Amino acid sequence: LRVENLKRAGIFDDISFVAYSGEILGISGLVGAGRTEIARSIFGADIRDKGDIYVYGKKCNILSPRDAMKEGIALLTEDRKGQGLILQQDIVTNITLPSLPRFKEKFFIDLKKLFLASKSLSEELDIKTPSLYKKVMELSGGNQQKVVIAKWLCYNARIFIFDEPTRGIDVGAKVEVYNIMNELVSNGACVIMISSELPEILGMSDRIIVLHEGRITGEFSRENANQEIIMKAAT
Repeated sequence: LRVENLKRAGIFDDISFVAYSGEILGISGLVGAGRTEIARSIFGADIRDKGDIYVYGKKCNILSPRDAMKEGIALLTEDRKGQGLILQQDIVTNITLPSLPRFKEKFFIDLKKLFLASKSLSEELDIKTPSLYKKVMELSGGNQQKVVIAKWLCYNARIFIFDEPTRGIDVGAKVEVYNIMNELVSNGACVIMISSELPEILGMSDRIIVLHEGRITGEFSRENANQEIIMKAAT
């Protein structure tokens, strides 16, 4: 993913960076730096005033989430309960909803295929549930996050933007999410991780971009980044 000169008046300006397949690009910054807003703009959830987005070298006209999804971009939102899941629906529905056209047989949806696809991803991500027809609202925070990840894996996304991926989940679930992210990268996916937790940014990222008041103020490799340098760039 390459973005060039993204701007949204009063929020962020002149945002340019590249995120490569097979790496985790960390995005750090204080509250109000524009991290989430940039992610939403790339995904087409918020309108940008200017700027270009390239996916695997192709310039893409992303004006809505539907456009972004067609290019293989997934956004795992900071507010998974409000924006990432349908809490009253079951696990199967949440995993397969964006991918329903894949399961269409003439005029009908093949429910068996929906179940089998959900079962495979649930086992792969170790979603702990007695039934795939259990409502997502009844799952733990960590398992809810896994359902969100499974949804985008089912859709065959290639570029994953994780916004605060471990917020509100316990330590064990955090490790599981980290392992999933590393597995995605090892399989050639492009992962962008936005986080307010510096240990998480420093521990997971291959490269780190720092934002301050809507502008990029630093870019660091894993080798030359530390907490003091990141905080200095963020303020």
